[in-house]
Amino acid sequence: MKALLIVLNLIALLVAWPACAQQSLISDPEIYEKKHFTKQCAKAEFSDVYVTRQDINNDGLVDAVVNEGELTCDGKKGPQCNDDGCTYNFYLQVAEGGYFMIATAQIYGYDFIKRFGNMVLAMKMHPRFCDRTDGGPCIVTARVRGTKFVTISKK
Repeated sequence: MKALLIVLNLIALLVAWPACAQQSLISDPEIYEKKHFTKQCAKAEFSDVYVTRQDINNDGLVDAVVNEGELTCDGKKGPQCNDDGCTYNFYLQVAEGGYFMIATAQIYGYDFIKRFGNMVLAMKMHPRFCDRTDGGPCIVTARVRGTKFVTISKK
């Protein structure tokens, strides 16, 4: 009987383990990110387009994209921006309420366009991401399928 209890406890632990590794939901990415940078910077200022709210995965829920290039930290605009662009954080909203981050990308910007009936992200990136050395930005088109970015094309 004691051995059976040990085995059942071990099985319960193994079943529960993946749930412990999951990312916890946050109530609002804008509040979460602003709170983070308010702690990091003596003076943090955020432009009106710091957060864009739109459905990026075609599920009918409004998601959020945070552009850290629209942050001014201690007088420096976009402190983490470099030759590869600025940091963008992509958050998906879930039906149960709350958001979770699915991706962080260092990009110049993005357009949200319709391709073959679905909305996709056309991200402007450094040319090296398309195996190019010329000066023009690379356009990586991706669709958010489930909780992953799926690259459709690079040019």
